[in-house]
Amino acid sequence: MKVTLITSFVSLFLATQLVSGQADDHDAACIISNYDTSDPVAAKQEQLNEFTVSDAGTQETSQFGAKINNSDSLKAGLDGPTLMEDFMMREKIMHFDHERIPERAVHARGVGVHGYFESYGDYSNITAAKFLGEAGKKTPMFVRFSTVLGSRGSPDTVRDVHGFALRFYTEEGLFDMVGNNIAPFFVHDAIKFPDLIHAAKPQPDTETPQAGTAHETAYDFFAEFPETMHTVLWALSGRGIPRSLRQIEGFGVHTFRLLNEQGESHYCKFLWKPKAGLSNLLWDEAQKIAGKNIDFHRDDLYTAINKGDYPEWEFGIQIIPESDVNKFDFSLLDPTKIIPESIIPFQPMGKIVLNRNPDNYFAETEQITFHPGHIVRGVGFTNDPLLQGRLFSYLDTQLNRMSSANYMQLPINRPINAVHNNQRDGFMQSQIHKGKVAYFPNGLQGNTPSMVDAEDGGYIEYPERINNVTKIRGRSSKFFDFYSQAQLFYNSLTEAEQQQLVDGARFEIGKSKSLDVRKRMIRNLNFVDNDLARRIAYSVGVEPPEMVVENQNKTSVGLSIEKYPKANNIKTRTVAILTAPGVNTDEATSMYDFLESKGAYPSYVGVRLGEQDGLNITDTYMTTASVLWDAVYVPGGNKSIQAMTQRTSLFPYEEPKMFVLDAFRHGKPIAASSEGVALLRKADVDLPGGKNKTKELNGVIISNNEADLEDAFEKALIQQRFWARLPLDKSN
Repeated sequence: MKVTLITSFVSLFLATQLVSGQADDHDAACIISNYDTSDPVAAKQEQLNEFTVSDAGTQETSQFGAKINNSDSLKAGLDGPTLMEDFMMREKIMHFDHERIPERAVHARGVGVHGYFESYGDYSNITAAKFLGEAGKKTPMFVRFSTVLGSRGSPDTVRDVHGFALRFYTEEGLFDMVGNNIAPFFVHDAIKFPDLIHAAKPQPDTETPQAGTAHETAYDFFAEFPETMHTVLWALSGRGIPRSLRQIEGFGVHTFRLLNEQGESHYCKFLWKPKAGLSNLLWDEAQKIAGKNIDFHRDDLYTAINKGDYPEWEFGIQIIPESDVNKFDFSLLDPTKIIPESIIPFQPMGKIVLNRNPDNYFAETEQITFHPGHIVRGVGFTNDPLLQGRLFSYLDTQLNRMSSANYMQLPINRPINAVHNNQRDGFMQSQIHKGKVAYFPNGLQGNTPSMVDAEDGGYIEYPERINNVTKIRGRSSKFFDFYSQAQLFYNSLTEAEQQQLVDGARFEIGKSKSLDVRKRMIRNLNFVDNDLARRIAYSVGVEPPEMVVENQNKTSVGLSIEKYPKANNIKTRTVAILTAPGVNTDEATSMYDFLESKGAYPSYVGVRLGEQDGLNITDTYMTTASVLWDAVYVPGGNKSIQAMTQRTSLFPYEEPKMFVLDAFRHGKPIAASSEGVALLRKADVDLPGGKNKTKELNGVIISNNEADLEDAFEKALIQQRFWARLPLDKSN
């Protein structure tokens, strides 16, 4: 069966405001958009180029164009007071005072990049969306990743749901899918969203803690509102602390409706899966990274794109025939639930490629205004109560943040097709509308812009019947199963992943000073799994509970990070090669060249920047740390290893030893050749035994010869993490 791709969020706002019609020839030069949409990628770039400015090699002017020298303010004498007539100073200072706009209430911390979507086929059998109607068709995109709770200056590696918002600049208008890296959401109904965010944000009396839920009000809310449990478990797992934004999944969260030209309807969920595989941090690692490089994720993304290693995702759907909507034991309208991939498999429809970093963070990433209501024909809404509320909220919050109804005229927000309607004026209106008419119907302008019916290319409305209903506050009975999918998620994890979830919960719940809050959380977890609840209860000072429900032991594919298919290469893997004066440069350079030839990012770490034994040292033990790398290699060299295994002024905190030890504790590949093995022994790393030339144990690889390490090290880098090293709780 053909499937369709389409996006996740869509809006009544655009559907009702859009009165675009076929422009007359004399109106074709619409300032908003007048580009050749037969090549949408080129059209969007051409549009952005019109507004892109370079000041290199120019002369300073005021905002009104006068050439000036504003390096000093105008004074009455060199030591006299500054004069009010100094128009240069007034303009410069006043502009600076107004350079900031309100940060987003949620998802403030973000990073965005450009890219494109390429359709795998013609999916017109299930959707009328043109960007999905032809194999090989490319559509320009802008993608923004974010954390939910932190401010703009918060670290990247906090434990949080991560936003993953997609904008498609289609020939039929903007299509925004405002998704997350976690499939379910915390609450059923948009009316509870303010409560969720108020509880999870820093507590209002102290404005602490920043960018995380490890505090009392968050878990008080979770404990009192058990519909949050499914999403809480996702966030406590490795999904909440990804290794890289290039290695996260995306989910549209809600159920949407696809409509073809004949008006036939299907329900669907949108998903997009990284070709680089999935990977996560450990909590100890995430906290240390936050202290070493708060921009870890955005630096990783920018670097890969700058080097030409463009991140890719397969974008697709889970599709449900209209006749099957009521066949599940959960409601498709419940955003706290997923459709398990074991029931409805993922069907890819195209690929997303991110291939260009922004020219200006503020103009593009900060000013882009995503909205679930930016929709194209062929996609429709369902009665998901959270989605319905988001359709209002996103428009409202963007109006508040941008301080003008004309924010869609900003370059990053403009569609590539022409926009014609009767919306006028407002702060910072940049268009000059000709003529007398700004209303419909009209006779003076031949009833244009004209209305466009579905059969003529207008938006397709689904004729949903809503007869004989009673207005009521509440929800259907299927919404009240709070625990079965939380249990399904937990059961589907490997033992190591379950341990990481338990450890995350011990930290988060343990941060609550209230014994009552901790007791109520354990009570809820006990409805998921008794063993899970007992393991956490012991650590947070709560009496381990007796079993109240049997675990049904159901599992699903698509939920475990560890079981997710690995990439078949080591491109973008970062490898620290540890050195000191006297290092075996032959071994070091041989491994460097091998890794670089395979697409990895090796670097030499040494005691000083610059040349050392003929090697170019780009990082020192003071400027970097093990947590910032994917793997470690230790070449030989008696003098080098002797220096690295002693505590001296060069290594006051035994940095080389701790570098290796942290890599081992965090499950990363470690390789050492010849004398380099001594540093692993110093770090008390579990070493492999045996008589083979190359010995390997859970990603630790040693050999007397560097060349013998290469193949095994490459395989370990593909694996990326070795959770078998992670200590597990003993069974009850």
